Amino acid sequence: MSNSALNRRWAEVILEALRRHGLRHICIAPGSRSTPLTLAAAADDKFICHTHFDERGLAHLALGLAKSTRLPVAVIVTSGTAVANLYPALIEAGLTGERLVFLTADRPLELIDCGANQAIRQPGIFSSHPFAALALPRPVFDIPASWLVSSLDDIMNRLQHGAAHINCPFAEPLYDDDGQTGKEWQAQLGNWWQSDKPWLQQTRCTSVISVDDWFFWRQKKGVIIAGRMQAAEGKQLRQWAECLGWPLISDVLSQTGQLLPHADLWLASPRYREVLAQADVVIQFGSSLTGKRLLQWQAACMPPEYWIVDTIPGRLDPANHRGRKFECSVSEWLDDHPAQTRTSWAPQLAEWTRALNTHVTETLGDGWGEAQIACRLPELLPPQGILFAGNSLIVRLIDAFAQLPCGYPVYSNRGASGIDGLISTAAGVQRGSAKPALAVVGDISALYDLNSLALLRYTSGPFVLLIVNNNGGQIFSMLPTPEQERQRFYCMPQSVSFAGAAQMFGLSYSAPQDWPSLKAAVSKAWSQHSATVIEVVTNGDEGAKYLQQLVREAA
Repeated sequence: MSNSALNRRWAEVILEALRRHGLRHICIAPGSRSTPLTLAAAADDKFICHTHFDERGLAHLALGLAKSTRLPVAVIVTSGTAVANLYPALIEAGLTGERLVFLTADRPLELIDCGANQAIRQPGIFSSHPFAALALPRPVFDIPASWLVSSLDDIMNRLQHGAAHINCPFAEPLYDDDGQTGKEWQAQLGNWWQSDKPWLQQTRCTSVISVDDWFFWRQKKGVIIAGRMQAAEGKQLRQWAECLGWPLISDVLSQTGQLLPHADLWLASPRYREVLAQADVVIQFGSSLTGKRLLQWQAACMPPEYWIVDTIPGRLDPANHRGRKFECSVSEWLDDHPAQTRTSWAPQLAEWTRALNTHVTETLGDGWGEAQIACRLPELLPPQGILFAGNSLIVRLIDAFAQLPCGYPVYSNRGASGIDGLISTAAGVQRGSAKPALAVVGDISALYDLNSLALLRYTSGPFVLLIVNNNGGQIFSMLPTPEQERQRFYCMPQSVSFAGAAQMFGLSYSAPQDWPSLKAAVSKAWSQHSATVIEVVTNGDEGAKYLQQLVREAA
């Protein structure tokens, strides 16, 4: 049997084994060594194939698809530095829980460390960041197909969150397959081909460990922190908190509708913190908290009990509180721990927050700038759509100033909180959801992922990329960076317009200069089954100054 034939049959078994575990989307970068995997994916109509010429953006596209579909997504790349470009998305998936399967083509062992072209040491390249890793041998007839499929099943059965790295060496030739040779090797799997189940099935225990004395704790004074979770969980948690009468401190990613909005402002106030200090228990649902004041309060609070509920394993508590960690979904935990209807034990918080909300609205008014856009962002959201919030300053402004609708889906990359791959991740989220999408990013973030504008040419619905151009990384204006060095070494203003970039990739473009024009441009975009780049040029660090001012006034 020729190498090319066995390579192809080997790749077909790999993809079919992964499909049995829910994999539907495959993201493919160009490359020769990955030909067996690429052609196997292209020939199978059970897969939806996505392509991109940049492996870093491709991996983030897969990350976005995994976020919105909640299914594993595969990435196929060739050997060499193409593999290294997957690292940022792999790290992010490990921190936020999306399941990615990186299929990295490789040179066979005899071509490693001998000066062969495009040959690097790929097994273990991602260190401890993958949840699971499998270094396959080069395809040889002596290795039974049952070994290959059971090895893949074992990986996928264990992959509950994060990424799996499967390294796939292929020897040349890669292209002269006749389509039939090697079928007898696959036939070793018998009627597995006619079934739809994995070769090796493993059963996991998914029961939630209940709090035996919950009936006692639910009668106490509690505080709830809502971090990153699914939209339905956000709605469920809000109802649960209202029933208990416990204060709900919401992150921008919680999708709870922020019963007590502007937490990043009012947590600066000693008066609020004195009330919260009465809590007997603090329960945090979800991780990846955004607001600086929330993070500070979370680290400083000292309740008798601090509980965390999240599907991601590990402590997820940099403050090392004494308490309990529940490794399960928010909805599972809430179902097992029903609320008891009680009146609010801290009604003054709602009263004070209403007054603060009025003050924020009056301060920002009908002005034009980054802070005002963040505050009025709900007016721009598409009906039945999704929001993708970028990192750096803009997500903090949205967290501090906006009150998003309860249960409205919000996505972001707040695991490692990097600015790489934001456009491509948003593109993946939109493709996976097939809903109208609004993505809001800063100018440096957009520049960092500029070539992923190519992905926006193929959206599955209306897509608005709102670039807030404050000319640099103005998040550093909020930090005690040395003033003389701030612009050159931290903010790094680029003084660019994104009109040319939109034109280069054939995207609609608009640059509104006031709020009515922005609303009109966004409204028009929702009527188009394509992507629109909207660039809003703002006044440097004005947004950061508004946030600093309102934090001082709230305190």
